[in-house]
Amino acid sequence: MLLQADLHTHTKASDGTCEPAENVRLAKEAGLAALAITDHDTVAGVAEAIEAGARLGVEIIPGVEVSSVGNGQDIHVLGYFVPHEDQVFHERLVGLRETRHKRNELLIARLQELGIPITLANVYRRKQGTDKNIGRPHIAEELIELGVVATIEEAFDKYLGKGGAAYVNPPRISPQEAITLIKEAGGAAVLAHPGLYDDDELVRELIVFGLDGIEVNHPDNDELQKLRYSKWAQEHGLVVTGGSDFHGWRGEEPFHAMLGSHTASTEVVKQLREIARKRKG
Repeated sequence: MLLQADLHTHTKASDGTCEPAENVRLAKEAGLAALAITDHDTVAGVAEAIEAGARLGVEIIPGVEVSSVGNGQDIHVLGYFVPHEDQVFHERLVGLRETRHKRNELLIARLQELGIPITLANVYRRKQGTDKNIGRPHIAEELIELGVVATIEEAFDKYLGKGGAAYVNPPRISPQEAITLIKEAGGAAVLAHPGLYDDDELVRELIVFGLDGIEVNHPDNDELQKLRYSKWAQEHGLVVTGGSDFHGWRGEEPFHAMLGSHTASTEVVKQLREIARKRKG
């Protein structure tokens, strides 16, 4: 049996609930050989994960999930084997996080217009640590605390998700710019959870533009989508990746899916590493 890797997980460095070392421990318990840390617009959790991985015998892939906007909705591009210690790369990600903060301000203002007594200060107070990389799940938690909704899913369906009453999308880099950012940094660029976008024309455009891979094995891709994206990947010579999109726990349930539940083989890890190696020269 091929050794497996979960190539899409989040930590407290963005909108996960676990410390990076905890993700690594869960990967070890799941029998994984490798784990990618792919927080939103930050690599702040990578160093701790690498240290824990060295201790536990789990390879850590330095990654990031870059936020962009295409055709009016959030599009996420995963970067693998990115230079997590490079200051120039860090500075480019800071700009992306500033846009995320602006989005949060607009979201809160829209919720307040709807009569919900939520404040940005209270949402940010919920996040521990110095790198307060706040995302919509943190806002959803505050809505639960206020009694406005009962679950994270309800918060996204009613207010925060695409089509929700408070959904906003400030100007961001395009998916093409996200791909370029990752590739210029020497990483491998993979389109995250394409099934969420309901826009296969855009997926095809990004494949032609220069994606290195596509995330096929993801909890939000249905079986027909997986078959379609696998076929496109084969036609265009793309790497087929997989990951759980684990964000820790919301209550007693894992958010998105349990770490290790959706994976790719370590052969895929080798392919991504080789793409990045050639790009770095």
